[in-house]
Amino acid sequence: MFLSRHDPADSLADIVENAEQVERYIAGMDRQAFERNGLARDGVERCLERVCEAAHRLGKRAAELMPGQPWADIRGMGNRLRHAYDRVSLNVVWNAAHHDLPGLTADARRVLERLRAGRGDAG
Repeated sequence: MFLSRHDPADSLADIVENAEQVERYIAGMDRQAFERNGLARDGVERCLERVCEAAHRLGKRAAELMPGQPWADIRGMGNRLRHAYDRVSLNVVWNAAHHDLPGLTADARRVLERLRAGRGDAG
């Protein structure tokens, strides 16, 4: 894993912003409604790609900042969304959006607040 040249706060903000967008896309939906809504599916997949890219940009810092997250799995999902998009399971996307993303987002928010407070940056 490489040491990223990207500002970790920017990458964390990207994770939070895209996760919040995913929440808006799936608000009030169950799995079946998600399956029927192509716009929501496409939007969620794209936002998940961005989350995964932000995880990639964090580089080694990801595990240092949020050690409880499955970083290899997150980055791997990004690769599948980009390169094997025609074989991505709807269940995997739904579960990531509905079950996995909230914990990642909560951790990213906490660390982002800590980083911003440490440099006197309110946003």
